[in-house]
Amino acid sequence: MKELSVNHLLGIKYINKNDIDLIFETADHFKEVINRPIKKVPSLRDITIANIFFENSTRTKLSFELAQKRLSADVISFSAAQSSVKKGETLIDTVNNILSMKVDMVVMRHANPGAAYFLSKNVKASIVNAGDGAHEHPTQALLDSYSIREKLGDVAGKKVVIVGDILHSRVALSNIYALQMQGAEVKVCGPKTLIPKYIESLGVKVEPNLRKALEWCDVANMLRVQNERMDVNYFPSTREYAQQYGVDKALLESLDKEIVIMHPGPINRGVEITSEVADSGQSVILNQVENGVAIRMAVIYLLASKIQ
Repeated sequence: MKELSVNHLLGIKYINKNDIDLIFETADHFKEVINRPIKKVPSLRDITIANIFFENSTRTKLSFELAQKRLSADVISFSAAQSSVKKGETLIDTVNNILSMKVDMVVMRHANPGAAYFLSKNVKASIVNAGDGAHEHPTQALLDSYSIREKLGDVAGKKVVIVGDILHSRVALSNIYALQMQGAEVKVCGPKTLIPKYIESLGVKVEPNLRKALEWCDVANMLRVQNERMDVNYFPSTREYAQQYGVDKALLESLDKEIVIMHPGPINRGVEITSEVADSGQSVILNQVENGVAIRMAVIYLLASKIQ
């Protein structure tokens, strides 16, 4: 059996193209499973997984839990808001206490970049990064690439623009790594204040004009503005942002080709995209949600198969 080159999924930059291909092959199988009348397989009956979320999450947390239950794993979920972290307990103590309950794998979201990597060096469990600060969100990037492959047949040679708050987005960084690894061309588009200074060192071009970006691309991945990570104003107003960087039906229809619209969620309707665009035939947003379960099943299954 083919296996991953890593024991943890900490970020896209730690894996290779063969790993991505294997995850996608495995996800194809699990996608078939979750569309059957009986959506469960007994693959991980002897594995216990802890979901540890130090930041709020709805879609990612539910998607991971559903993926784990579809694989018949035992699941425990932990929310920092109701935990001893509030009393000053350290990250390692928190996780070691959970691992002493004989947990095999930890899925963690944390506000600090590098938290998942730090954990992987200090505890005996397989770690899956469900988002670490503004650093990486590898399963989101994998499901985004998988959705592009499903819609357009391949990722190689495709032109993808990521629009919006690139500066604070872990989704943008993971997507850039994943798309480039698979041979796609990537541009970013957004207010100058929301584009990181290092972006061109990643081999990514900046297109400040939204219309030009959309005329160039095959796929537009629309990101929300992450107000919760901002301590200053990066643009004058939400209304002005929506006028310059929001996509509506009129703009889409004025292009001389049909492009694919993606969004990692949650959507701020009327800001980065209108409801008409989100719910249109060009949008694959709901496909991304479905594919997220299959991709996370694949990642968990492949990592679990390496646990001794």
